[in-house]
Amino acid sequence: MIEIRRILCPTDLSDIAPRTLENALALARFHRAEVELLYVSEPLLPGPASPVSYPPWSVLDPAVRGRLGAALEALVAGSEPRGVSVTPKVVEGRIVAELLARARSWPADMIVMGTHGRGGFERWVLGSVTEKVLRQAPCPVLTVPPPATGVHPEGSVLFRRILCPVDFSPASLAAFSHALRLAEESGAELHVLHVVEWLAEQPAARVPGFDVPEFRRYLQHDAEERLSKLVPEEARNWCKPHELVTGGRPWREILRVAEERDAEIVVMGVRGRNPIDLALFGSTTHHVVRGARCPVLVVHTD
Repeated sequence: MIEIRRILCPTDLSDIAPRTLENALALARFHRAEVELLYVSEPLLPGPASPVSYPPWSVLDPAVRGRLGAALEALVAGSEPRGVSVTPKVVEGRIVAELLARARSWPADMIVMGTHGRGGFERWVLGSVTEKVLRQAPCPVLTVPPPATGVHPEGSVLFRRILCPVDFSPASLAAFSHALRLAEESGAELHVLHVVEWLAEQPAARVPGFDVPEFRRYLQHDAEERLSKLVPEEARNWCKPHELVTGGRPWREILRVAEERDAEIVVMGVRGRNPIDLALFGSTTHHVVRGARCPVLVVHTD
């Protein structure tokens, strides 16, 4: 059983906010967890293009704080929490620092956040802010895109089809363990995907005696063998596993297979904090988070 007792749901009160909160509430009902709805008011820096300028240590105006609190309360009421304890909270500071600090101090078992918003919040996924949150969060992060229908709001089923990309790295194996437990809880189909990045034909052809098609067949067969051994035999009775090996750019194939198999969630691992990991994150996880039409659960490993 995945232990989720506290869910942190940052919001910017944009159009996607209700859908993001609905996902957090559905998860909370399933796990009997509580939700904190967090709004971070980031002080504006002085600048000629800014209609309102005040130093970063300025205190949020009480009237503005009151309006923000009322807006959060209205968002909660409109989402019909139905038995879930939801605490609206307004804090001041830098978005990443405040979100991560709250996730650690509470501590949160999961962060649920939207992928698009208005103004500065849009940077959470389209820029460096979300990269930092997804890489540094002390708990899994569920990103919710605008097209997502979300988890099933009622009953004992969270997801019916789960896609878990695996490259056999420690991070992806940690994500696979999480996806396996999620499939067990939901009775869901678990689609496990490995993407082989094919060697380019032209450079390889210059190497005397190198058989590109044969090497591709070897990579394909090896990946199929490793995937078949990944799912425990006893788990095949309840998680309905489907193993798939494809070739191409990983993020493109992940998005294609997610659409093709109508995945309701993608579960991925993200590695630590060094520059190489950031480059790998930018080329795979970030693209999937940006392009997926279903929620993406990012499991962080150091």
